Amino acid sequence: MTLKATLRASTAAALIAMGGAALADGHATHPVTGATLATEQVFTYRVLDEHSSLDPGVVEDVSGSEIVRDLFEGLMNDDADGNLIPGVATGYTVSDDKLTYTFTLRDNAKWSNGEPVTAGDFVYAWRRAASPELASPYAWYMSLMAVEGVDAVIAGEAPLDSLGVSAPDDHTLVVQLSTPLPYFVQMTTHATTFPVPQAVIEEFGDAWTQPDHIVSNGAYVLSEHVPQERSVRVRNDMYWNNDATIIEEVVALVINDENQALTRYLAGELDRTEVPAGQYPRLSEEYPDEALSFPRLCNYYYTFNLREDGPEAFKDVRVRQALALAVDRDVIVDNVLAGGQSAAYTFTPAATADFTVPSVEMAAMTQDERNARAVELLAEAGYGADNPLAFEMLYNTSDAHRSIAVAMSQMWKQTLGVEATLANQEWQTFLEARGNGDFELARGAWCGDYNEASTFLDLLQSGSGYNDAKYDNAEVDELLMGARTAEEPQINYTRIEEIIAEEMPVIPVYHYAGVYMLNDALMNWPVDNVQQNWYSRDLYKVAE
Repeated sequence: MTLKATLRASTAAALIAMGGAALADGHATHPVTGATLATEQVFTYRVLDEHSSLDPGVVEDVSGSEIVRDLFEGLMNDDADGNLIPGVATGYTVSDDKLTYTFTLRDNAKWSNGEPVTAGDFVYAWRRAASPELASPYAWYMSLMAVEGVDAVIAGEAPLDSLGVSAPDDHTLVVQLSTPLPYFVQMTTHATTFPVPQAVIEEFGDAWTQPDHIVSNGAYVLSEHVPQERSVRVRNDMYWNNDATIIEEVVALVINDENQALTRYLAGELDRTEVPAGQYPRLSEEYPDEALSFPRLCNYYYTFNLREDGPEAFKDVRVRQALALAVDRDVIVDNVLAGGQSAAYTFTPAATADFTVPSVEMAAMTQDERNARAVELLAEAGYGADNPLAFEMLYNTSDAHRSIAVAMSQMWKQTLGVEATLANQEWQTFLEARGNGDFELARGAWCGDYNEASTFLDLLQSGSGYNDAKYDNAEVDELLMGARTAEEPQINYTRIEEIIAEEMPVIPVYHYAGVYMLNDALMNWPVDNVQQNWYSRDLYKVAE
């Protein structure tokens, strides 16, 4: 049986490619809506921290991935509703046993230096992402994709050319899986799977992503990067669909203080910024056309350090349960954040496709009942006035993260007599500390790499690269593996969520909303794409 993707290029893109009509005053009009386009097509937005990397094989954070999606293009993209549409691939077929995917690549895709993008570029990129030499923090993602031979390659036990990806010719990419994976093609929208230019990497090494060296195949090229300050990308004339792009330049400004960012937004310096914690109700009244809140495919949690050298107290499940129970999530989402976020008692968000949030005992309790049970559990574990529980909770620098940490620590102090000391670190230092296990209790958050429950639950698989707790449960591992081929994976996912609620290796706190101030002249923001895989090439600004 041959299957084809549901690939549909947008009508808007097709029409834009034909060129907008010009008015007498020289302004162009949008070819679909007829709106008058602004003369200056520059999109400027705020990011909290410096991105982790611009290397598709290395990047591991949301803000870095946003830039990488503009600079590079993979096999498939998302449309504004989160549906798969063509990228470098125009389509694909699947073998009868669902183990072999054959992608057909477009013949007009080019690198920014004018060289053609070929299937060999993808083969090189995938082998590189799985290679022990690169030691990518996202190598585990390649394992999740079930590419044949990937685990042995990552472990350094097999050569790179044994990875199940090949290029019979320049426009054909063949991927061999070790097990059927229904959401495999969804996973190719992620940066880890994007092509990279082998010759440029071999010439410049780690410096290949600097503006003077980088060669990319997306709708934009990097023109400027000032660390901890700004990065700028401009239209790539070599991009195969460049005629459909309207935004000429994209500027990402690093602004650590969210209130300063709001001030700069209101002064007209930014087109998009996050709404500071607690301010959405006021801003939505004052700026109803600019303040937005919509569901996002992300969770916010705190993770215990369950490693052998981690805190002894956290090895007792009663302690972990008590701390989770005593967090009043309604106070956090309604009073601290107040931006449309939802209280989380499960790890996987309700916004996840084809996922039903299971009932867990904690969710059905009142907060008074949770607090009473928390007191009992902590006492049973041997902690109280004569032996108070004390630990450090770590978060990356942000006013919102600090507000949440303060609220949680006060709840624990008031209900349980717990002494939680707050500590914050800058983003890169925080990532290293959490990955190395240099923490006791640490903030975590995850935005889905694809829209399926496993993108969240796989974080608790014993070998996951982002299982910072080092939680190890054989039943969870078995259930996750079984879900890949199950006709009804929800059964497995429900049981995993029940185990998480019982053993509490992490404390789910809330599920995200996208809470932004967005310039009302900026059009086409994909609010219906819960993954928020946005592309600057799809945006445009209208005249004031």
